Amino acid sequence: MSQKQKIINNFSVRIATANGTGSQSANNTLFKALFRMGVCASAKNLFPSNIKGLPTWYQIRTSQKGYTAMNRGAEVNVLVNKDTYKKDYEESKENSVVIYDSNIMSESDFHRDDITHYPLPLTKLASTHFEKPRLRVLLKNIIYLGAICELFKLDQEVTEQVIKDSFSHKPKVVESNLSALRIGVDYVKQNIIKKDPYYYEKENDSKNKNKIVIEGNAACALGSVYGGCTVVGWYPITPSSSLAESFISYCEKYRVSQDGEHRYAIVQAEDEMASLGIVVGAGWAGARAMTATSGPGIALMTEITGLAYYAEVPVVIFDVQRVGPSTGLPTRTQQSDLTMIANLGHGDTKQIMLFPKCPKECFELSAQAFDIAEELQTPVFVISDLDLGMNQWPSDDFDYPLHPYNRGKVLRKEDLAEMDTFRRYFSGDESHGIPSRTLPGTDHPLASYFTRGSGHDEDARYTEDPDAYRRNMMRLLKKFQEAYRVLPKPVIEGNKKAKIGIIGVGSTYDAIREARDYLSEAGIKTKYLRPKSFPFHPEVKEFIDSCDKVLVVDLNRDAQLKELIQVNIPNSEPKLRSFAYSDGMPLSALYLTRKAKELLNV
Repeated sequence: MSQKQKIINNFSVRIATANGTGSQSANNTLFKALFRMGVCASAKNLFPSNIKGLPTWYQIRTSQKGYTAMNRGAEVNVLVNKDTYKKDYEESKENSVVIYDSNIMSESDFHRDDITHYPLPLTKLASTHFEKPRLRVLLKNIIYLGAICELFKLDQEVTEQVIKDSFSHKPKVVESNLSALRIGVDYVKQNIIKKDPYYYEKENDSKNKNKIVIEGNAACALGSVYGGCTVVGWYPITPSSSLAESFISYCEKYRVSQDGEHRYAIVQAEDEMASLGIVVGAGWAGARAMTATSGPGIALMTEITGLAYYAEVPVVIFDVQRVGPSTGLPTRTQQSDLTMIANLGHGDTKQIMLFPKCPKECFELSAQAFDIAEELQTPVFVISDLDLGMNQWPSDDFDYPLHPYNRGKVLRKEDLAEMDTFRRYFSGDESHGIPSRTLPGTDHPLASYFTRGSGHDEDARYTEDPDAYRRNMMRLLKKFQEAYRVLPKPVIEGNKKAKIGIIGVGSTYDAIREARDYLSEAGIKTKYLRPKSFPFHPEVKEFIDSCDKVLVVDLNRDAQLKELIQVNIPNSEPKLRSFAYSDGMPLSALYLTRKAKELLNV
C-alpha cells in the first residue's frame, strides 16, 4: 500500500490474541489513552466462554463523526495469536494494515499486495528484555502497544500516564510496563518505515472533559445504589456477574455508616431461584432489593416472578442478555429475552421492562426502576445486553437523582389510625388498579394480612371463588395497561414529517443512528422512535400511525420487538417491516443500511 492522504481518528484497530494472556490490560490502555486525547472511541471485547487459551479479539473504533457502533472488519489488524493468524489475515479488509509477531508466524503466509505489512519480533523482544516467563507473556502485549503508539502517533505521554494511573499501587508493575512500552516504540523508530495513512491526533481537550469511561453493568450497579437498593440476592452467570460484583464494591464504599456499620445485605445464593426468592422476601419486608442474571437464569426464575406479580411484591431484576437458546454463546450479545420476559410467569402475567441504550441511561433507569417497582407493586426488569453491560463505554457524566424516593401507596400507622378497614388487594376506580400496602412490623391492628400466591380476594383471604379471581386478575391487567403513566416516555428523533420510521430498543441505538445518516446521504429521510419502557406509551402508536412504513430493528432471529409491537398495538402490523438479525455480534450500521433499503423498497 502506498502512502496516501492522512486518515486521522477515523479507523478501527482489531487485536487478535488468546484469552488469559493479559492482553486486556494493554488493550484497555489503548482505549483509555484515546479517550484522554479527546478522541471519540468505542471498544468491543470479543472473548470466548472459557477461562484460558481460546481466541479473543479486541476492537477499537475511532470516529470523527462520533459513531460508536462496531464495524465488521478493521483498517488495522494486530495479529498475536498463532492459532488464528492465517484466518485473521485472509479476512482482513482490502488496503488495511497488518502487524504481526514475526517470531511465531511465517512471513510466507503474509502475501497480499493490498495490505501493508509490519513484522514485529514481539516474542524475541519480550524474551530479550524480561527474565520471568510469565512476565514475557504479559509484557509482549505492552510491546505491541508501544508499536501502535509510534506507528499511529498515539500520544506516548498520555499512554504512559494511563499506565501509571492503572497500576499506581504497584510501582514495579508501572516500571516494567513503561519499559515494555518504550521497547515497542524504539523498535518501530529504528526498524520500520511507515507506509500507511492512519494516524491518531489529539482533539479538543474539552471534548471528553465531562465524560467518563464505564461499563454498563457498573452503571446499573451504581444506579441501584442511588436508587436505594440495600439487598441483593444473586447467583453468578455471564454476562451479569460483574453487575452484582460492582454493586458489592460500591456498597463497601458508599453504604457504610460513620461508625463502620454496613447498611446492606448481599447473599450469593445456591441458584437463580433462591436468589430471586431472597429478593422477593426483602421486597415484601419493605427493602429495595434486586437480582442480576441472564436468559437462562430468567427462565429458572419464572415461578417466583409469577409469585411476585400475583402477590404484588416490588422487586427489580436485571437481565443482561446473551445469545441463546440453552447455553448458546454465553459471551456474545443478543436481544433474546423480550418476549419471554413480557409474559414471564405461569398463567396470565404481564411484566414491566426498561430499555437503557447507554451507561448513562443504565444509571438513570436503574435508579428509577426501584421507584417504579414500589409505585406499581410489581417486578420491574431492566433489560441490558452483553455488549452494553460488559464493554467499556465513553459516557456523559451521571446526574445525581435529587428527587426523594417514591415508595408508592404504603400505609403507615398514622394512616391506618384514620381508617375503618384495610383491604390489601382492593383499589378504587381512580387508583389505576394499584392497591395500598403495609409493611411488616407496622404497629396497628389493621396492618397485617396474608401474602398469597394462591387464590385470594380483596381482603387477602384465601378463596377459589371465580368472581373474586376474575376481579383480581382484571385489576392486575388494568394496573399494567395504565403503567405507562409512571414509565419513561419514548425518545423520538428526526424529521417529524418523514414517512419512514425506524423503531429499536437498547444498544441497537448506535448502529441505527449511524445507518440513518447513511440513509439521509442517499436521500432517504427517516425518523426514529426508541421505546424506553414496556408496556408502550401511546406515543408509539401515534408514531406508527404517522408513518407509511416502519422498520423494526431486532437483534434476534425471531423479531421479538416487532412481535411485542404488533400484539400490543392493534392494526400496526401492515406498516411494520422487520429487520431481525443476530450472529452474536453487535449490530453493523453498514449491514443495517443495506437491508433497510431492501426492506423499505427505497
